[in-house]
Amino acid sequence: MSYIDGFVIAVPNANRQQFIDHAATFDPIFVEFGAIRVVECWADDVPEGKVTDFRRAVQAKQDEAVVFSWVEWPDKATRDAGMAKLMEDPRMPGAGEMPFDGKRMIFGGFVPVVSVPE
Repeated sequence: MSYIDGFVIAVPNANRQQFIDHAATFDPIFVEFGAIRVVECWADDVPEGKVTDFRRAVQAKQDEAVVFSWVEWPDKATRDAGMAKLMEDPRMPGAGEMPFDGKRMIFGGFVPVVSVPE
């Protein structure tokens, strides 16, 4: 079964196109290093919760949108090798070059336990 890296970030609304351009430039590098696909999703229907929610999780400001993204890999071994290559790749931007505050990014690796259809 595949392996998933998930990300939630806050992106200034003014940086929407810059974020899309950034993703269009750098997401293919994940695929080059073995990812099956990369999906970037701009918030559309993200309600405020009573205890927690996506906006609070990334400390999104009033002028920011939440972006939910994932990278699907064929397996964890491919992900580990691909991420190692990615971190060494000179094409990858530094933290100051991203159109969002990387310090407020939430990320992690996940093993799927249910996948429909499959």
